[in-house]
Amino acid sequence: MTTYLNYMEGLENISYNTQRDDMVIPEYGRNVQNMIGVALSIENKEERNRCAQAIIKVMGQLNPHLRDVEDFNHKLWAHLFVMSNFELDVDSPYPVPTKESFTSKPDLVDYPQRKIRYGHYGRIAEDWIEAASKMEDGEEKNVLIKRLANMLKASYLIWNKDAVDNAVIVKNLSEMSNGKLTISEEMLTDTTDILKNIKRPNTSIKRKNKRRKNNK
Repeated sequence: MTTYLNYMEGLENISYNTQRDDMVIPEYGRNVQNMIGVALSIENKEERNRCAQAIIKVMGQLNPHLRDVEDFNHKLWAHLFVMSNFELDVDSPYPVPTKESFTSKPDLVDYPQRKIRYGHYGRIAEDWIEAASKMEDGEEKNVLIKRLANMLKASYLIWNKDAVDNAVIVKNLSEMSNGKLTISEEMLTDTTDILKNIKRPNTSIKRKNKRRKNNK
């Protein structure tokens, strides 16, 4: 009976993870979190510094993969302060991080606001057409215009359909260059030849799936 009562008392004293505070950085484990709790309770700063140094060594041993990371020790010290909720007062060899530096939101990224006239051609095509429009007339410019026109035609075939009217490409090129770049429909590459060089998206995936079905 006594043994049974002792066993029941032992169960009452068991502390389960679900009853404990959440770990700030679970990768270091509950023991490191408890060690930091002990360090926070030490009143003597010199002794607290020695305790922090010991914790850093344990953290490094638990995460040897971090040794390849630049500023390995700096990262460990930063984690130490984070896990102490930035309340640990010790002498760090690195600038002590603040809570705000970890909780503040990053600045919004300024995205280009310029609208693309034809989304299926993309912004790069527009930039190239703009650059070609500023070139002096000559053979080099004529060759570039032909390549740009065929690039537009290939882009059109990839994202729209398997056939395209050359008149559409000629018109789009003229519109995108504000009438500065013109080309005849006859100078465009044949649609069949362009389709041969276009890699259709997901074609290889469809073939693999078809083989798997056939092998079942």
